[in-house]
Parts: sequence; C-alpha cells; structure tokens
Amino acid sequence: MRHICKVFTLALLLLACAGPFRAEAANQGFRPPKSVLDISKENTYPNPTQDLPRLQPSKLAAELLKSSPISIENPDLIRILNETSVSNAPLAVGYRAKVYLGQWPLNYESVRTAVNWEYQQINRNYLDNRGGKDYQHLRYNQETQRIIQGGLTARINRAEDVKKMMLLKAMEKTNLPLAFQTVIGYGTKHSRVYNVAPKHLGYLSAYAPAVNEKGKVTFGEVYLVLKGNKRSLMIKNVTSQGIGAWIPVQDHVSFGFMGSRTPR
Repeated sequence: MRHICKVFTLALLLLACAGPFRAEAANQGFRPPKSVLDISKENTYPNPTQDLPRLQPSKLAAELLKSSPISIENPDLIRILNETSVSNAPLAVGYRAKVYLGQWPLNYESVRTAVNWEYQQINRNYLDNRGGKDYQHLRYNQETQRIIQGGLTARINRAEDVKKMMLLKAMEKTNLPLAFQTVIGYGTKHSRVYNVAPKHLGYLSAYAPAVNEKGKVTFGEVYLVLKGNKRSLMIKNVTSQGIGAWIPVQDHVSFGFMGSRTPR
C-alpha cells in the first residue's frame, strides 16, 4: 500500500510539471540564440519603447462587444466604442435606430510566427592579423547609422489598424521587444571579444533580427443598433484576407564571426 502511495505521489508531481514544461518548450524558437546580443544599453540611438496595452472597454463598450457575433480586437474600434454614449430614455418604447460606424478590420488570427535572427545585415567589422604572432581582439563597432524598417507584405485596407493588431499578437507570442521600425545608432559598440588567429583576417558581420508574422484579418461593416433601451452591434458583409508582416526586434543584434587566411 505504501508503495502504491509513493507511485501515485510521483505521478501527481510529474503531471504538475508537465504543463509548464510544454509551454517552455513551445517558446524555444523565440529565445535569442547566444549569437544575439541585447544592445539596448549600448545603442547610441534611443529607440522609443512600443507600448500598445490592450484597452479596457467601458461598461457600454463591453456590452456592445459581447453582443457582436464576431470577436472584435481592433483597439481603435474599441476606443471609439469607449467614447460612445447612449442614454436610457424611459419613453423609448418602439424607438429604433441603426447607426453605421464604418468598415473595420475586426480581429487578427495568427497562423504562423517565426523569427529570422539574420533578417538584415547592418554592419561589418574586420581585423587583419596576417602579420601578427599573437591572437588579436575584434569587437563590434557600428560604422553607420542603420534604420531597419518592417511592414506588411501586401496591401490591405486600414493598414495601420491591422499593423497594431499584428504587433500585439506577435509581442504576446514571442515576448520580444518589437516595433515596425528600429534604429541602430552610429558608434554603437559592445564589449564581447572575437579572437583573430595569427596569419588570419577576422570578419564580424552584424544583423538585425525580425519576426515574420502571418495570419488572417477579418473585416466587417459595423452598425450600432438601438431598439428601445437595448443597444447592440450588428456586423454585415464579413470578409477575410490573409496577410503577413515583418516586424523588427528592437535593440538586438545577431553576430556572425569568420576567420580566413585570404580576404573575403
């Protein structure tokens, strides 16, 4: 009996650990490899932090969102609903109205998220040690300011709204600092050392990483419907469109080092 209790206790411990372990394994692809360094402290250009918190809907907005037959995640549309005010009228029996709020991208469904740690080359340093007898140290030094620009991979209506939803979803999935534009300033350096052997040239290439986000955007015409004292949303002419985006990782650089006896 005592043996059975021990086995049962061990099984419970394994089950308790299984969930976090699976979640951690699922995020392995978003962890920066050792070749990627965070240069937020060293970057001579102060990139603004992307702060896109999810809006908390007001009481009326929450009521309207709950009435919608299709999930609404667009922060700009939620902001408009937050600013909407409809007073209760005691003599509103029989009152009907339908207000057209426009065609909106309602939500974004992520299908695939991947990171290209060498999305765009931004710098190359080299050291010539062909005449040396000892190892020489090569360090990263950004020789020109570089602007890394992301964007959508296709044209789409209300592109800025779509970009915000895709950025939010990609930040949630990767837990990386993302922005559609980031800058690596001139003169940015890092203390990591790469050793160049005697009779060799050393080449240190630097790359800006970026997230490739792919998914589907749902559009619809949004109406505010008033029937007496009841308020609700009606969605008509619903369509979907596939979309992709490249979103740079802020203040991160991926390095590739190579030694060679001949110039490259």
